[in-house]
Amino acid sequence: MGRHHLAPYLLIAPSLLFLLLLFFVPLIQTIALAFQTGSGIGLGNFDQMVGDLDFLTAIKDTFGLVIVVVPLQLALALGMAMMLRKVRFGRDLVLWIWTIPLGISDLAAGLAWLSILTERGYLNTVLFHLRLIPRPESWLTYETPTALFLAIVIAELWRATAIVFVILVAGVQLVPAEYEEAASVFGATSWQRFRRVTLPLLRPSIQTALILRTVLAFEIFAVVLAIGGTNFPVLISQAFIWQNQNQVYGVAAAYAVLIMAITLAATLFYLLALRPRAGEPA
Repeated sequence: MGRHHLAPYLLIAPSLLFLLLLFFVPLIQTIALAFQTGSGIGLGNFDQMVGDLDFLTAIKDTFGLVIVVVPLQLALALGMAMMLRKVRFGRDLVLWIWTIPLGISDLAAGLAWLSILTERGYLNTVLFHLRLIPRPESWLTYETPTALFLAIVIAELWRATAIVFVILVAGVQLVPAEYEEAASVFGATSWQRFRRVTLPLLRPSIQTALILRTVLAFEIFAVVLAIGGTNFPVLISQAFIWQNQNQVYGVAAAYAVLIMAITLAATLFYLLALRPRAGEPA
């Protein structure tokens, strides 16, 4: 085999080495740790995980966030991408403003919304001075689970919708204008052009955006920790507690394996449900 045949393998070798050392090796170690018990190999860590008092609550809270946040982010990002197509002047400025949250870390975003929604935060201050509330309200306690849930949803919508938006904007730019023009000539309305032409052609971009956001939503941690603390347990926060506070590493690894299994199942669902149909671009 000549040198020119080895060149592609040499070029991808650093990436493969990086994945091997920093992804696959820790992944195998985590899976092994999850099944390792004091008496050998077994499901003891998973039994202890399921027996955790906050396990079912963490499952409910995590899936609740994913089910609410991801569709809302997709709808908002899709609307923003369609609106951006109509902007003629200042398009780059609008794009820059809408993607500002991408440069803000999860924890910083959570702390920013905490400063707004806490009992002495900006929201209570404004409402009190407008005489809309008689006294500062506590929105983020275990006694107000609905308000706490909505606060985390709003923070996540503000922080992470831009990720979906950027992916969809890239997809929209690849949609040939001739298709919509042809549909318009044949009398299709704006809604029909969007539903019959634009949306099917955006299927690969939507699939990518949904996979990325769903995986990240199941791994949500910093925003929840900043806003809800222990009042709103999610799967990642439970793994963190078992790892750092309880120092029972096997149970923490079991949580990690559970999260990985859920995200892999969600990814497989999107790959099958949103795979390109015959005649659509892949």
